[in-house]
Amino acid sequence: MRLYVAKPLQEGCWPGILFYSDIYQLGPPITRLADRLAGYGYVVAAPEIFHRREPLGTIIEPNDLGRLRGNDNALSTSIAAYDDDASATLQWLDEHPSVRSECLGTIGFCLGGHIAFRAALSREVKATVCIYPTGLQDGKLGIGIADSLERASEIRGSLFTIFGSLDPHVSPEARQKILANLASIPNLNHQTSLFECNHTFMRDDGARWDPQRSDECWNLITQFLNDKLKCL
Repeated sequence: MRLYVAKPLQEGCWPGILFYSDIYQLGPPITRLADRLAGYGYVVAAPEIFHRREPLGTIIEPNDLGRLRGNDNALSTSIAAYDDDASATLQWLDEHPSVRSECLGTIGFCLGGHIAFRAALSREVKATVCIYPTGLQDGKLGIGIADSLERASEIRGSLFTIFGSLDPHVSPEARQKILANLASIPNLNHQTSLFECNHTFMRDDGARWDPQRSDECWNLITQFLNDKLKCL
C-alpha cells in the first residue's frame, strides 16, 4: 500500500493524522489538502484507498468516467480491507520517529469521510474529522453493508462531522439520521457544522469549490485538532 506523506518542515515530534481522499484517490487537489494540514503541524499519511484494484500511483480523473470508475472501486472493496488499511496506517504513524504516538487522529472526505469514521473505532484515535461523509446513513461503503453508524458507541475519541446543505449525496434526511444517531449516544464527544455548500466544496478543481467556506472550514478543523491532539 502506497502512502502519500506530508509533514512540517521544522524538525520535531508532531501529532499524526491518517488522511483519506475521496473516490479519485491522491490527485493534486487532495494532496494540496494534505500538504495544508501538515503545514499546521501534523504528520499526515494518506493511503491509496483502491490499491487492491488500481496500479500504484493511479489518480482517477474527476469526470463522468472517473466517477463511475471510483464508485465501482469503492463498492468492489471489502469493508474489512478498508479497516485493515486503517490499522496498518495507524501502526505506521505510531512507529514513525516524528509522530507523537499518543496523539493520533484521522480525517477524510466523501467516501474517505466514512472510512475515517470507521478508523475512529480504533481506541488509539483521539480525534476524527468526517467531511461530507457518504454512506453513513445506509451503510453504503464497500461489499455488503457497513455497520459504521451502529458501532458509533465504540468511538472513544472526539468526533467532528461537516456537511453541506446543498449536497445531493448526503440529503437533509440522511444528515438528520446520522446526527440523531450520534446525539443518542451517551458520552460521545461529537460536534458538527453545516455549510451552505455542495458536495466536494473543499476540492479546488471544480465548479463546486467554495474557497471562502473552505477557509472557514479549515479554521474549525484546525481548532478542533489543536484542542483534541496538541494539548495531550
